[in-house]
Amino acid sequence: MKTWLSRLACRIAALFLWLWRRRWWIVLAVVLMLLALGFWIWWHFSRDEPQVFDDPVQHFKYGSTGGDRIAGIPIGIWKGLPKLCAPYFGGDTWEALGFNFEPGMDRPVGTTMRRTVGLDRVFLNCAACHTGTWRADPAGKRTLVVGMPANRLDLARFARGLGACAADERFNPWQVIQAAEDAGAQYSAIEKYQLTLAVPVMKEFLILARHRFRFFDREPESGVGRFDTFNPAKALLNWPLETLPDEEMIGNVDYPSLWLQGKREGMRLHWDGNNDSVEERNRSASFGSGGVPTTLDRDSVERIAGWLRDQAVPPAYPFPIDPARATRGKQLYGVYCAACHGTTGRDFSGDLVGTVVPIDKIRTDPCRLDNYTYALAVEQSNLYAAYSDERFRRFRKTHGYANMPLDGIWLRAPYLHNGSVPTIRDLLEPAESRPAVFYRGNDVIDRRKLGFVSDLPSQSNETFFRYETRCVDGPDRKIACAKELNPENLFPDNRCVAGPWAGNGNRGHDGPEYGTDLPPDDKDAIVEYLKTF
Repeated sequence: MKTWLSRLACRIAALFLWLWRRRWWIVLAVVLMLLALGFWIWWHFSRDEPQVFDDPVQHFKYGSTGGDRIAGIPIGIWKGLPKLCAPYFGGDTWEALGFNFEPGMDRPVGTTMRRTVGLDRVFLNCAACHTGTWRADPAGKRTLVVGMPANRLDLARFARGLGACAADERFNPWQVIQAAEDAGAQYSAIEKYQLTLAVPVMKEFLILARHRFRFFDREPESGVGRFDTFNPAKALLNWPLETLPDEEMIGNVDYPSLWLQGKREGMRLHWDGNNDSVEERNRSASFGSGGVPTTLDRDSVERIAGWLRDQAVPPAYPFPIDPARATRGKQLYGVYCAACHGTTGRDFSGDLVGTVVPIDKIRTDPCRLDNYTYALAVEQSNLYAAYSDERFRRFRKTHGYANMPLDGIWLRAPYLHNGSVPTIRDLLEPAESRPAVFYRGNDVIDRRKLGFVSDLPSQSNETFFRYETRCVDGPDRKIACAKELNPENLFPDNRCVAGPWAGNGNRGHDGPEYGTDLPPDDKDAIVEYLKTF
């Protein structure tokens, strides 16, 4: 073998020597061409260049967290997905899922683009869940607000739809590329060849993700403006979800706001207060956009976090406020609310602000609390284990829900951790008097009750999500109501009970200490004062 290789090497050397003596420039040209080709291949496939914006607000809306490195979808395919997956998305545009677009951008707010493995690839970032809209009236123009909860985004439908679409026989290289080209993408022959290889990989990745996210099958529909926050962590850690008790499988909560994060350092964060580090919370949240330890774009995330920490503030309430009524409301708010929620929308001082209220006292729906377990808190400490400065150390299991500041509260409806109460005025009523059914996804401001209009879906051409907090008697539900385990919105021993309304209950946060027995005029005054936040 050695002799054969030696002879081959000698013959190749003799050939090049012969060429060198007679046509040396041919050899040089071939070598240069090979070097140029090698450099182009290296440069084309090794580039890792995210889109960066000088304006920090634009960078929040479109800057990378790193998820586009592993989960990024080629931009042309991204544009073609709504029509290809329309049966699973509920429409053939990204707007059908509640994504927002701005003039001059060809992709939704909350998406980032990175040039990697030879293609421009798109995925989600923080702004997808933390940028919302409001309108003064149904015919009015939408105002986009960064840091606001994404009140119209149906992220669960997006995730389920991608998985279902990938399992469809139409999700093959030829039809996916055709959908991209129909959406305006123009690919070179090399890029088309790349995509014929990439689409099957993408298909398998999405089908795997669909299996990992099978917890969707065991919980009520989250609808718009909500998502399951910690079951994805269990899926990421490959927990055997089928073996978990039903009461640990319901994790739907509203998206929180992201304003004034610097003032929240040291407070108990997340709805159940399971962490008190803003920085660690940010790294945890990045998992939701695909930013795992090995792909996290640390410079970009730190830049976004710095802006949120120091500069992100909610906008002022844009409508007239009755000064006399607000003054009266300030006094009442000081008695009933300030200790837990801060003195004002900018002053977060208060003995109980940022602390956890035991579930036996607050008595709100317990399912999200039961969803986050001690075992999960322990296992999360292994995340970032290879990065000593970033390893998770602050996650704890709690036994209640955290008191949060109320900055920009007029844009954070619906209320309570699970979004089960449509307006502030409804929250000031006893639980049994709060709406059993309302509609989510409308962004028209309810100026009287403070929240979004939630009870007149028939007056709009838009489709809203019907949110049921408990069993509702009626022609279509009467028989079902008689069979349900939880018809009275009650929870034995304050623990989660599986069923159609698990996680949707609007009970709790009521009683004399919460002001729900005040006269109507006093409740209206508190609502008026909260408009100043």
